[in-house]
Amino acid sequence: MARAVFDASAVVAVLADEPGAALLAGYAGDALISAVNLQEVVTIMLRRGAADDAARKMIAGLRLEVRAHGAADAYAAADLHAATKVFGAGLGDHSCIALAISENLPALTTDRTWAKLAIAGLKVIVAR
Repeated sequence: MARAVFDASAVVAVLADEPGAALLAGYAGDALISAVNLQEVVTIMLRRGAADDAARKMIAGLRLEVRAHGAADAYAAADLHAATKVFGAGLGDHSCIALAISENLPALTTDRTWAKLAIAGLKVIVAR
């Protein structure tokens, strides 16, 4: 059973050995990620110059369970707009938060503004 939900920033932090990586790596193999956030991670890695197959191997090494983002998930994520707009949260953020709430798991992120979010059912672990 998963213990947390990774935001894209958390995955990138682990893969790039950024501050907070050690804490986040402790959840590898025991966490979820939304397909939306997975797309975001791959895009970031490709922009940073990683080859596609290398990016896939690095991400696969974290052994995250990828969850689809269907219609119900899209509506749940969109409903978060009012509660997050002051913090500039986007599509990936909403996807991660909605998944974390629906699974009753903490969301892992490196985005400090998430600690200020007041959303029912949301638990956040900010890694740095």
